[in-house]
Amino acid sequence: MADSSISVVPIGAKVCKPFLLEVMVFSPESGYKFKVVVERSCTPEADPIWKLVFDLFRVAAQEVQIVHVSFTTGTPVEQKAVQRMASDGVKPAQADILTNEVHPAAKAIEGVKKPSAKQKKSLHDAMKKVVSVDVT
Repeated sequence: MADSSISVVPIGAKVCKPFLLEVMVFSPESGYKFKVVVERSCTPEADPIWKLVFDLFRVAAQEVQIVHVSFTTGTPVEQKAVQRMASDGVKPAQADILTNEVHPAAKAIEGVKKPSAKQKKSLHDAMKKVVSVDVT
């Protein structure tokens, strides 16, 4: 017969530490470069908020940022995918989507002061696809 036991764990305030981690830099075509960043920010209640950030730059005499896209995860599956990107990097299937779908969608709004609903949806859907692709 097993002896009785007890476990005592002190409970403290939740802690959430924000960070930014660059996970990919790529030049998809001449004159352009993009950076992909995993961001963890925090709610006032110290719950993590996971984001995948895509920044598009025009590269000439100097590098100029032309588009910033911040995708905030909505489901636990998306959150886990972005967390995996922070630890494991960008998987080949994700890199393909970033290069072939996110980049053109972002480039399409270069110089546009107010992107249309269709342009925003195109970017949203492409970013969602990056975090939803089967990367196992």
